[in-house]
Amino acid sequence: MALCCSLSNEVPEHPVVSPVSGSVFERRLIEKYIADNGVDPINGKEITVDQLIEIKTPPIVKPKVPSATSIPAVLKSLQDEWDAVMLNSFTLRQQLQTARQELSHALYQHDAACRVIARLHKEVSTAREALATLKPQTGYAVVTTPSVATSAEAGGVAAQPIEAAGLTPEIISQLQDKATVLTQERKRRGKTMPEGLATAEAVKGYKTLASHPALHSASMPGILTMDVHSADTSHILTGGNDRCAVVFNKDTEQVVAVLKGHTKKVTKALYHPEEEVAITASPDATIRVWNITGSSQSAIIRAHDGPVTGLSLHATGEYVLSTSQDQHWAFSDIRVGRLLTKVADTDGNPLTTAQFHPDGLIFGTGTHDSQIKIWDLKEQSNVANFPGHSGPIAALSFSENGYYLATAAEDSCVKLWDLRKLKNFKTIQLDEGYEVKDLCFDQSGTYLAVAGTDVRVYLCKQWETLKTFNDHTALATGVRFGNHAQSIASVSMDRTLKIYGVE
Repeated sequence: MALCCSLSNEVPEHPVVSPVSGSVFERRLIEKYIADNGVDPINGKEITVDQLIEIKTPPIVKPKVPSATSIPAVLKSLQDEWDAVMLNSFTLRQQLQTARQELSHALYQHDAACRVIARLHKEVSTAREALATLKPQTGYAVVTTPSVATSAEAGGVAAQPIEAAGLTPEIISQLQDKATVLTQERKRRGKTMPEGLATAEAVKGYKTLASHPALHSASMPGILTMDVHSADTSHILTGGNDRCAVVFNKDTEQVVAVLKGHTKKVTKALYHPEEEVAITASPDATIRVWNITGSSQSAIIRAHDGPVTGLSLHATGEYVLSTSQDQHWAFSDIRVGRLLTKVADTDGNPLTTAQFHPDGLIFGTGTHDSQIKIWDLKEQSNVANFPGHSGPIAALSFSENGYYLATAAEDSCVKLWDLRKLKNFKTIQLDEGYEVKDLCFDQSGTYLAVAGTDVRVYLCKQWETLKTFNDHTALATGVRFGNHAQSIASVSMDRTLKIYGVE
């Protein structure tokens, strides 16, 4: 039986056998392989040249060594090259197999690492949520509903509204006096810009200064409304799907208070301009007044028998206007939590939003059938209507100059109305499918911010876009200016509060 080399697959001239693998090799080939690698080429185990066992075979009679120019010499050279190619090919096959195994192991480790990172990220999010909403820090108050809550509220249904007390002559006189003072102050200011107001060029350069996630629960994600304390714009109030309102200090980056009590999501929230008082509204048909400093709920106003959709604080800081799907608007005293007057919409349509004029004697409401209505508070009558939108009115905002009203609905545009001429003088057409959720003029009436698919800032009178912020990962639901428009805050369904300004 002829022997065959395991490397060259040819009959060896000097056969040897490896005691490690039991394979037969040509001595010159296996010695060269061992010198290079130090292992058996078949099973990869270590071996030395001294361990090779020579096999005794009958001697092969070799022909005389031919000259270099002879055909046998050429064949010998070819044979040597063939041996080298075979040895190299065998080595490459082994290296390929090793690389495949290493790649497979690396991919397995990468997949396992990704799973661990995902799990750790989830645990960190849960821990942050617990820290922000369940484990109060020093100076961090959790305000909860008093024990006087009725069993009907516990089931998510508010009690029937109390009887209206009416607008007394004293209240009407208070409203008129405040409006007179505000009108005189506006005339005194004239057209002069307030000192320290951010310029249009500065607004164009605004960047994202901070992003605060996890203010609300991750189990019911989404921030639906916001407001900023006028006296201390570092304090921001937010309301979310988790049925809580949160007071946050953007300077210290600390939660000041969590207001718990509503049985459904918080859709509207107001921060009293001069006091540490918050007012919130919800589809649970209640309006709740909170004393943040004292960590207490000071009043529950049951003015409606349907979801509350709009909320606006009067300039006196004593009264709140609300609208509801029950087709009524209501005017209530926040100090004693009492309904003063309640008026039905003239056309019997559900109301979607409300906003006081800066002077406080008139206000606007939006309806489900795309109407904007202007009301006289003292007469409790509808004095003007602004048609033109399509779809439910989503937001409206009066300018501090007292002349302009900005409105938005589900028609991807913002309309500007002149209250002196009672007509639409400008329509800002947005991108097709753009959703508007909130509008806000700054305190000087110089800028208008729009929140929805993104956050945009417009320069009033020219109505040009100064800046667009696209860093929310979900629909923006609220936007407010800081003092002198030096900063802008916005909230979104992605559970984040973002602060914009000059770096």
